Amino acid sequence: MEALIKAAIPAPVHLPNRSAAAQRPPNHVSVRRFRKNGEVNGLYCTPSHIGSENQGDEQMTEEISQPSNLEAEGKHADIWRHFKEAQQNILYLNKQRLLVIEELEKVNREKQLLLGQIEQFQLGNQAADGRANGTDRLSILWELLHRIDSMVLTQKVNIVEASNWRRLIMDGKVSIADVFSDVLDQRDSELLEKLRQFADGSKRNGFHIVQICTEMEPLVYVGSLASYVTGLSRALQRKGHTVEVILPKYARLNLGEVQGLREIEAEFYSYYNGQLHGNRIWTGIVFGIGVTLIEPIFFLSFFSREKIYGYSDDFERFSYFSRAALDYLVKAGKKPDVLHIHNWQTSIVGPLFWDIFVKQGLEGTKILLTCHDLNSQCLEQPQKLALSGLEPAHLHRSDRFQDNARASLVNLLKGGIVYSNKVLIISSMHSKGRIIRNFGYGLEPTLATHKDKLLIAPSGFDNSTWDPFQDKFLPKNYSADDLEGKAICKVALQQHVGLPKDASVALVGWIYQEVSDIDLKTLKTVVQSITHGGGQLILARIDKLTNLDRASESFVKDLKDENVRFIDRYDEALSHLIFAGSDIILCQTFEDPTLQVPMKALKYGAAPVTMSSSNDRSRHIVDPDHDLSEYSQFITSTFENISLNKALEEMRSNPSKWKRKMADAMDKDFSWDAETCDVHISAYAALQNL
Repeated sequence: MEALIKAAIPAPVHLPNRSAAAQRPPNHVSVRRFRKNGEVNGLYCTPSHIGSENQGDEQMTEEISQPSNLEAEGKHADIWRHFKEAQQNILYLNKQRLLVIEELEKVNREKQLLLGQIEQFQLGNQAADGRANGTDRLSILWELLHRIDSMVLTQKVNIVEASNWRRLIMDGKVSIADVFSDVLDQRDSELLEKLRQFADGSKRNGFHIVQICTEMEPLVYVGSLASYVTGLSRALQRKGHTVEVILPKYARLNLGEVQGLREIEAEFYSYYNGQLHGNRIWTGIVFGIGVTLIEPIFFLSFFSREKIYGYSDDFERFSYFSRAALDYLVKAGKKPDVLHIHNWQTSIVGPLFWDIFVKQGLEGTKILLTCHDLNSQCLEQPQKLALSGLEPAHLHRSDRFQDNARASLVNLLKGGIVYSNKVLIISSMHSKGRIIRNFGYGLEPTLATHKDKLLIAPSGFDNSTWDPFQDKFLPKNYSADDLEGKAICKVALQQHVGLPKDASVALVGWIYQEVSDIDLKTLKTVVQSITHGGGQLILARIDKLTNLDRASESFVKDLKDENVRFIDRYDEALSHLIFAGSDIILCQTFEDPTLQVPMKALKYGAAPVTMSSSNDRSRHIVDPDHDLSEYSQFITSTFENISLNKALEEMRSNPSKWKRKMADAMDKDFSWDAETCDVHISAYAALQNL
């Protein structure tokens, strides 16, 4: 290379200095151009005469050539230096060009991803518009029903006529929405005239259910009851039944989620501790469900507190509410098919109904009690039953309210079981027989006595929010028939949390609410199992109400691995992406009615695996009974005895089999609309035949 460069560079021109040239006559020097080997060799000076001047000329040439050679070498070095600099500049520019091309490709990928998200968003809006139309119809229905309630309480219409109208309205929901679309603009007199014109009779189909409860998502939630009430109510209404919910008006209610909230301008009193006490009644709509809120006036402090549960007067608070709810139903002239009550907090509705209210126009109504936690029972002094109008001596008996272990006290949950027509226990994994034998928490004799009215139903989840096919939080939607989007979600998740992007590695997610010291020790073993095999782990706390505890902080400090990420903030969008991007989801248990992690994992094509320090230990004892839920049967046969190590090995060694297993899991429906709703409808139907 250097030889070629030298050949291409002209040799320096040797010129005499100006003083020497001035001494020489102009015609004594001629300048000739010579070529050597076909190359330009430069300018060469030759004398025109040969003689005595040669010696002087040679001396002059020597004087000229010495500085000229030094100048040529300097120029040559400069040219070579500039050439090297040019080479380096070309290499740098090439690198910059490659970086720009890579950046452009990244921008194009992000553009395509954004376009895809926009398309999904537009599709979601179209679907939402469709759902909104249905919700608007339900909103009109409930606005109309609440107007009727208000007219009854203000004595503008009698109870019998109002009851007939309610029946007709609940039977013809679609046509009602068309006829009464302007209900908010109608005066009471105009609305009454239209209702009487419409009342031409109709055969009733669906059930009318009133849920008297203490939680409802998204208004107020503490445990699994809140999502259950909302999820089940929406599922029932989608199947043609009418559900309304009665709640205390807590100070911490999320009233921003209530559509059309308004106070009924009417006096309403309920009985408590020997007196009638005034209440304010508020009505509104949540997800198409009619909601009534009861706000005590004299006992305002009952529900104006920071917490929902955990006070020494909880018995008094919820006894007041239960009695007020029944007084409201009678005053408003409502005649539901089923009063659906929950846990010990509203169990007192059972004896109040049968001892006081059944003969006040509710002869056709039955009671269904749902138990979400048999370990929460509420033991109290018998005389407190008199606060709501009951007779303690009549109820403080072994076959009624008397506690099985502490005979001097009454047990609210036991009384609810005794005084309900049907009792439905929420359990996704256990059979009725096993619950009676092993999970009664002191109520085993009571459950055994009333076993014929016991039913078991699994929990569910909201598949309108948790569905990878229409999930608005995912970069690309997918389904059991097309899993391409799941790999895209995995890479997006890795990029989001800063993990190395590789769709082929095993990605394990763990979404949790609380962590104990034992869980942390177990998790350290789990982390080693995952990372030593080249896998990745993402831990995300889903509880947005609590801060990071000290145990978690200590664990995070100890856990430093490039393949592990810890998310200590609540992020709904990230929660969805973790389910979609993970191959395996770690669960504390398959019985998870609060977070519903195992069910959501199945829906998103991730294997639910319970955490255990022993990878060979079976997760649950095999239940010998046959009345297990469909969810329990599927989990037992597919995932119950699969440890984390086995799941990782199966995923790596036989990916096609793993993909088929995940697709089969995604095809299962464990939402509120499926088995959970069907069990409840069967229970309501059975109540009508009693």
